[in-house]
Parts: sequence; structure tokens; C-alpha cells
Amino acid sequence: MLLVNTIREKFEDAMTGLQKRNFPQAEETLKQVLALDNKRKEAQTERDNLQAESNSISKEIGMLMKSGKKEEAEKAKARTGEIKAQVKVLEEAYNQIEEELKDLLYTIPNIPHESVPAGKSADDNIVMLEHGNIPNLGDDKLPHWELIKKYDIIDFDLGVKIAGAGFPVYKGKGARLQRALINFFLDEAVKNGYSEVQPPILVNEDSGYGTGQLPDKEGQMYEATADKLFLIPTAEVPITNLYRDVILQEEDFPIKNAGHTPCFRREAGSWGAHVRGLNRLHQFDKVEIVQISHPDKSYEALEDMSIYVQKLLQKLELPYRVLKLCGGDMGFTSALTYDMEVYSAAQERWLEVSSVSNFETYQANRLKLRYKGEDKKTSLAHTLNGSALALPRIVAAILENNQTSEGINMPKALVPYLGFDKI
Repeated sequence: MLLVNTIREKFEDAMTGLQKRNFPQAEETLKQVLALDNKRKEAQTERDNLQAESNSISKEIGMLMKSGKKEEAEKAKARTGEIKAQVKVLEEAYNQIEEELKDLLYTIPNIPHESVPAGKSADDNIVMLEHGNIPNLGDDKLPHWELIKKYDIIDFDLGVKIAGAGFPVYKGKGARLQRALINFFLDEAVKNGYSEVQPPILVNEDSGYGTGQLPDKEGQMYEATADKLFLIPTAEVPITNLYRDVILQEEDFPIKNAGHTPCFRREAGSWGAHVRGLNRLHQFDKVEIVQISHPDKSYEALEDMSIYVQKLLQKLELPYRVLKLCGGDMGFTSALTYDMEVYSAAQERWLEVSSVSNFETYQANRLKLRYKGEDKKTSLAHTLNGSALALPRIVAAILENNQTSEGINMPKALVPYLGFDKI
């Protein structure tokens, strides 16, 4: 969440940034934050003054008792009793204001980086670059949902029978392709300095609030209500929460973790041709990369992460493009996001396969993730993450773009993991 001091010291910048996001009533909300913070400070000052008075009276009582002034000592004791009652009321008021302020801050998205373009939707995103050649498949090309039936490698009907729509069953070479991609992505991450972790796929509320999925995306998450746990929408949540309530040393940076998990998203309200087949699922596999960075180095880290994901796409021989997201299309917690999209030759459209984002201090403030600098002062770290990569649309593009009359050719980089070069 945003720092109150940042809102106070850079009010106009914060308001302009939120307007770039099309956040409603930005000025009114930010003023409400400052008003609550003022009330909190007033309550704290009054409480501190009363406690100081109580401490002074306590010392006075001892002196009065030694001097034999028992009646005056009793009056002083009565005053300390009154002060305790007042302090209790003030503490309750302070805690209530603190809770109201926190709840309000939870509703405010991150302030976009100054380079983020204004815009209302994906139509306003900026194409930064395109790479690779789009294959010409001719008139006989098949979309991946027909290819998977033809070669019997993924079964959506069985998934519906077992769980429901959006939970496919991978079979034979389809299952092998999943496993090959996961192992390939993890091996590449380790080669590039990421430490592999295997986190839980259920998280508690604190973890959801820590990375910003709660309360923003509560309706999109599957919940184990009896235990107040949530199935993760991305490995970002448990991996970043490894560092909740942690104070790092400056020399610890950069921290780089990678992990594979299944991911679960309800995707409420999703329908239509654009979500057909593997285009949008309720359960899917993904390898996530997460970095904890020194604030001075986080945008350099973001560029490195973008280049790393692009190299994965190049090794998979997929045409792709990189977008800088506009204010209206960015995630709630992000300060700057690059999306990577691959071209689906049979569907004749671009499919998002990765988002790489810098959250600056937004998540770290919720997580209380800090570091101690050379000056021995503690400051908030910066957090970043990216999909490297999500499997479903990668599989869709591989199947569609590499189809031939004799079968579907596999990217050379995957053959050692697959044990076959064609489906």
C-alpha cells in the first residue's frame, strides 16, 4: 500500500498518478487519508501527553509519601486513575482510526511510474518491440483446441467430468509437454541466478494482503473457507511472502527466487471465443520469478527480467512482442508492467504469456519487508515478479505455430526434455 508520508509530501504527483489509472475521486480519497492520519497523530499526541503527566505524577507520589503528605499523595493517585481511563479511551480511538486508515489505503492502487502512459484499456498500451516471424500456415490451419483432439493430448471433457470447465486433463505427449516446459523453465531460471523454491499452494489471509491480492482480487480466488486459506492465483504470493516481516542487509541484494506451482483463478465472468481451449483456465501451471531489490536498482532489475523472459520465448522459437501497459490496464499493485505476448498463428491474434512488474515499495510496505543500509537505518525494499512462463498459452502457440501435415514439430530447446521431436 502507499506510504502516508509519500501522499503528504508528493500529494500532486500521487493525485496525477492515480488519475492516470482512472482511479475515481483520487483527490478526495487522498485528502481523506491525510485527514485520518492527522486524527491519528492528534490522538497519539494527546495519549503521549497524558502518559507523560502520569509518569510525572507517579514520581511526585513517591516524594509526597516520603514527606508524609498522605492526603496530597492520595489526590495524585486519583489523578493517575483518571489519566489511565482517559488513555484507554484514547488508545481505543487511536486503534479505530488506524484500522480505518489501513482499510482506506488498501483500496488505493499503486502510483504508476512516470513513464507509464495514460490510457483506459489494453488498446492504449504501447508496443515496445516485436521479434520473430509470424508463420504462414495456409487455409488448412487448425486452432489448438482442434489439434489437441486430433492428437489426443489434452481432454477438456474429462476435466469437466472430474472438476468442471477450465480444468483440463493432459494426456500422453500432452502431459510430457507440460513437464518438459516446467523443467526447461526452472533449469533456465537456475542458470540465470535464481534459487529454486517450492512453496505451498495454499496461503493465509496475511499472505494475500501482503502482496495485494486481498482485498482487490478476493472474488477471483478459490477459498478453503473452513480453514480461511486461499488457493494461490500465482506463485508470486507465497514466494514474496517468504520475506514478510524480514529485515534484510544491504549486501543481501539482489534476492532472486523462482518456483513452479499450479495456479488457480476463478476468472468470474469470463466467456467467449477469446477464452476457448487453453486461452483461459481455472487451473494452470506456471514458473514465477521474484526479485527483492535495492530501490536504486529495481528498474535495472525489471529490464533484466524482461530480457530474460524474451530469451525464453526466443529459445521456444515463438514470435512475440513486448508491451508497456498504460495506467488503465495495469495491475492494482504495479508501478510499471511489461507484458509479453506470443502470436497465435491459427487464432491470428496475440496472446499474453507473461507480465513482468516492479511494485516499488507498495508490497514491501504491506509486508513490512525492509533492509538495513550502511547508515544503519531501515528502509523499505522494492519487490518485482514475472511469469517465466505461464504454460497454457505457450502450449497453444507451440501447437498452432508448428503444425504440419505430418504432425506438430517441437522446439529444439524442448527435445532433450521431451524425448521426442514431433507430436
